[in-house]
Amino acid sequence: MRFFRAFFGFIVASLVVSGPCAGEPELRRIHVWEMQEIVFRSAKTDINPYTDVIMWIELRGPDFSRRVHGFWDGGDVFKVRFVATKTGEWTWISASNQNDAGLDGRSGRLEAIPWTEEEKQANPNRRGFIRATANGHAFDHADGSPFFMLGDTWLAASTWRLPYKGEAAVPDYEPGPGVGFEQAVAYRKRQGFNSISFIAAFPNWETDHYSATFADKNGVFVRNAWEKFGFRTAEGDLASKDMHDEQGRRPFELLAGGEGVADFERLNPGYFQSLDRKMRHLAEQGFVPVFETVRRDNCPTWKAYFDFNESYARFVQYLIARYGAFNMIFSGIHLDWIPEKYSLTADEFNAALTHHHHKFGPPPFGQPYTTLIDSSTYPRFGHGDKCPWLTMHSVGNNPRHHGVYALIEELFRLDPPYPAVNMEPYYTGWDHSLNMPAGERPPADSERDNYFARAQMYGSVLSGALVGHVHGTAAYDVTAAGEPAGFRPYIWDALRYSSGEYMRHLAAFVLSEGRRYQNLLLATDDIAPRQAPGSPEKGLDGWSFMMRTAGQDLALLYFEKRAVRATLSGFQPSTSYQWTFYDPRRGDWMAPIEIDADTNGLLTAPQFPGDNDVATTDWAAKLKPR
Repeated sequence: MRFFRAFFGFIVASLVVSGPCAGEPELRRIHVWEMQEIVFRSAKTDINPYTDVIMWIELRGPDFSRRVHGFWDGGDVFKVRFVATKTGEWTWISASNQNDAGLDGRSGRLEAIPWTEEEKQANPNRRGFIRATANGHAFDHADGSPFFMLGDTWLAASTWRLPYKGEAAVPDYEPGPGVGFEQAVAYRKRQGFNSISFIAAFPNWETDHYSATFADKNGVFVRNAWEKFGFRTAEGDLASKDMHDEQGRRPFELLAGGEGVADFERLNPGYFQSLDRKMRHLAEQGFVPVFETVRRDNCPTWKAYFDFNESYARFVQYLIARYGAFNMIFSGIHLDWIPEKYSLTADEFNAALTHHHHKFGPPPFGQPYTTLIDSSTYPRFGHGDKCPWLTMHSVGNNPRHHGVYALIEELFRLDPPYPAVNMEPYYTGWDHSLNMPAGERPPADSERDNYFARAQMYGSVLSGALVGHVHGTAAYDVTAAGEPAGFRPYIWDALRYSSGEYMRHLAAFVLSEGRRYQNLLLATDDIAPRQAPGSPEKGLDGWSFMMRTAGQDLALLYFEKRAVRATLSGFQPSTSYQWTFYDPRRGDWMAPIEIDADTNGLLTAPQFPGDNDVATTDWAAKLKPR
């Protein structure tokens, strides 16, 4: 039986397989990059389907031969999801480790046809999954078109806190109380966003009689959760935010006698069926999410009471099997902080993710694989063979000031190069010591607050994070109606912060010369002075940034507020250039200015708009031969 689910132009095809196949399978026509779902029904009932069964298909097609694993979806149902990555004929045959007549020996044939250019324009995910460019520094779609990521951070969007409502947003929707998942996505899409970052599951988090941060009777910390303001335990401690789905389901059952600890051997497929709807909706809207496994504080009990490497690898594989046919960036752990009590170490996570890599291999369709990190993935995990699962680097969370740019530049210089991004830069509206450049805490959504976010957008990209940028606000926890916001705003308020509007201007600036930004190289050292006298090392004022092509025929620059007029070196000698200022607040280009490089390739930057030698606000600029 074959049926199609069509919504906003994204299609999921499902084939139910229940009995033996007789003769040659029917040839089915599909689109390339169109997710296929094969449904199997197991003949066995005396096993734990989550822990005991490994099933897969051997998928063959043009320039492709891989094993694609399936996943348990409740009862006797197993599913395999896959895509055809090129046009032509594709075949598959199923197998398992169980000698199961319902899972083994099924087969199918498909013919993958291309999308038209009009269809691709309607949904860029039809251009294929994103991948590193040939030089390793940026992203393209599989068809070769560039992908510049504009992401937002909704870490709890997988849960009931941003509910899936099953209804399309009105075209002019403005965020307000009761905002749903579809409405929030539509609003950000209207602002130019094409990605969100969120965590798949929070297994140990619930608003119960335990506090937001607590250890069990054995002294093992169960969680270090975000507080649910206005709710307290009997002892007067702040309660944990509850992280179930819209039907009250949690990702795992609870361990008997485990004081709120998840039983990581008893997964609840119903929770992930709710998550399926959100992942499908993002795909339908052309989004490429950063999809994370769990937050680090869920893992001390996982390590204490289970075979962590094996059990965590099983969960990682479940997520890859279930969501690996979506265009996404996969994050193996949300490692925002590495405290001794509330997290495992980076080495312990690396060991588990490496174990998964050796047992199951990388995501079968080549999606980038990284982690959200405290500081930088390179010093935490290494590079290449030291972390074979990692194919994309990131920085984030700490520091949220000038100190992060040296970390990004370090990533850009690695050999072989990997794409890199800042996943947790300055968050508008967040009153936290991590989020105070030079000790400053401006009012939420003030000009200064939004300036800090804007400075990290341009500073991060022009330090080598050519993947794009991930925006954030203090509403990362997605505080919902019915509970006080505390010191984190409601999601509908944070969505309206001006910093979100600035992201589209960032993309317009970077993409103003098409895909040429992908060939930019670090050139900030050719700015003199790069740092204005007295500018704070731990602030976000007074610094200048530049990246430039190897042929010196294109440079993109950014000047923070209080940056000084500079001399630039390394340009084509005795060449006339056109300098064009760009306003990152409004997305406007100023009138071009002609300047000349001398016989040594030196040129003097023009005064900032307003005839100032010191920038009274931040400016971007583009420089290319006249």
